Amino acid sequence: MSRKKIKIHTSRRRLPDIKYGSLMITLFINNIMKEGKKNAAMRIMYGALDEASKQLKVPQKDLLDKAVTNLRPQVEVKSRRVGGATYQIPQPVTDERGQDLAMRWILEAARKRKGAPMHKKLAMELIDAYKGEGSVMKKRENVHKMAEANKAFAHYRY
Repeated sequence: MSRKKIKIHTSRRRLPDIKYGSLMITLFINNIMKEGKKNAAMRIMYGALDEASKQLKVPQKDLLDKAVTNLRPQVEVKSRRVGGATYQIPQPVTDERGQDLAMRWILEAARKRKGAPMHKKLAMELIDAYKGEGSVMKKRENVHKMAEANKAFAHYRY
């Protein structure tokens, strides 16, 4: 039997980004980053924010906050197996998870766009999200429709 004391790891404290002092921008940069290239991710993020804010004439932080808030889902469906059948059960989404989903959806849609540098594609997605338009908004609506359609299974919630 081991007599070692078990270290309990606390989650690392994330620092806000250097330029705007926003934790959300830091999370966005970390989601953009591939293969540890943080400087490239920062260049993409700051370039996208600058370009989008020039077009909309809105401060960068406000633009990102509103874009993510517009896309944040209220409910989502999770699969649960009950008696040999799998049901899609609607569940409320926490603020943190909603923000994370919105950021991931924006990046996914930006990566799917063709024919422009990444910072321009991301800027276009942020503009669409700010206006409440685009493919990401459709994805959010689909998630809400799925939850509405499966409302009958809500009593199977975890």
